[in-house]
Amino acid sequence: MELSLNICAEKCIRCGKCVQVCPSMIIRRKEESGEIEVKELQNCIVCGHCAAVCPIEAVEHSEFPVKKVHAFDYKDYPTPEEVMLLCKARRSNRAFSAQVVPEELLKQILEAAHRAPTASNAREICFTVVTDLAKLKMITDFTLEVFRLALKKMKNPLLSPLVRLLMPDAFRYVPIFERLLRENERGNDLILRKAKAVIFIQAPRESRFGCQDANLAYQNASLMAECLGVSQFYTGFVCSAIEQDKKGTLEKKLGIEGRIFAGMALGMPAFRLAKYMDREEIKVNWM
Repeated sequence: MELSLNICAEKCIRCGKCVQVCPSMIIRRKEESGEIEVKELQNCIVCGHCAAVCPIEAVEHSEFPVKKVHAFDYKDYPTPEEVMLLCKARRSNRAFSAQVVPEELLKQILEAAHRAPTASNAREICFTVVTDLAKLKMITDFTLEVFRLALKKMKNPLLSPLVRLLMPDAFRYVPIFERLLRENERGNDLILRKAKAVIFIQAPRESRFGCQDANLAYQNASLMAECLGVSQFYTGFVCSAIEQDKKGTLEKKLGIEGRIFAGMALGMPAFRLAKYMDREEIKVNWM
């Protein structure tokens, strides 16, 4: 459907709120009459700010018909204290039970992630949910194989000087990679930690802000998982292996178009942590 945006002159009270919130500055006030008009519609990023702010439904946007616009009361927001408690108490809990994560909870986590902001409201990210045990094992195997090859390069007397020159910090991961491989041989998966589900967040490879958008989505998902009582952790090892691989191997194995920029491993908790710790003093530069 072709994009359309109109300000209904019969309803409009000319409060100008839509003019103020439009990030693309396509909603403007006529200087001579004060009426609100739309200019350069092609620059609309379909953010919905105009429809959300209008107090009398004078904004007629093709992407946001009345059935898609929902009023709410700020009184229903959690208190600042409740939000701060969530931020303080949220942890990466890798102690999973044998219970699978109910699909309904996964859907709520995905919805929270989907609600995250994206650069220019491009909405380029999408999600892949992996619950198949064979595919979960494949994710671990892929990650460890990348680390195995990295170790081989770092221990090669011919390649080692080049690696040290190009990636001086890489060698501090040698004992970590060795431990991951050693523990896996013993049947102890330290990559996914027996997670029952993995959510990957991907975007087109050419996306300029794919990484930022995906990680904003992860943060929303992480907080929702905490509220739902689902344990999760960021799949840092997997994302690191994807970055090292450069060939899109994991995406191809999973049939994913684009590139994985973030991921989370999930499971129902074997137990929950009941305390939070004070952090070191915050570092802030006030200017």
